[in-house]
Amino acid sequence: MSLSTRISPIPTEHAEAFRAGAIDANGQTPVKLLSDGSSIPCRHCLTNVNKGDPYLVLSYRPFEKLHAYAESGPIFLHAEACNAYPFEDILPSMIMRGEPRLVRAYNKEERIIYGTGKILEPDLILQNAHKLFENPDVSFIHVRSSENNCYTFRVNRCGTDS
Repeated sequence: MSLSTRISPIPTEHAEAFRAGAIDANGQTPVKLLSDGSSIPCRHCLTNVNKGDPYLVLSYRPFEKLHAYAESGPIFLHAEACNAYPFEDILPSMIMRGEPRLVRAYNKEERIIYGTGKILEPDLILQNAHKLFENPDVSFIHVRSSENNCYTFRVNRCGTDS
């Protein structure tokens, strides 16, 4: 029986807080813009923001603790409420049509597990995640843009917290 994984977008409580004006990882209020229809991927619903719709740009740090490996970077978020991407073992269509992604595994202390970082075509991400989770030290996996290093989503083993 194969291991099942769960795609986890940024938590709804984080998205709601930013929409309500919470400061970002750089201590700034998110900037509100209107989409020009280009690729503006919301990190909560994991779909692109439609042309003319408002979105937020902010710095996001997807880690609970501050330490050397706790990277932050820019993300986009629908300015209006959207549904979180369902926690499934299926990549969002915007990822499958997109660029290769940087994939890295982390341990329970949120430290990178050296040797796990790879740039992969989208169709190989979950296969790689299943392989990484064979290592009991792997607690979770981050997927980022290979072009801009923007956080995309987290991959968890099913049955673990996001």
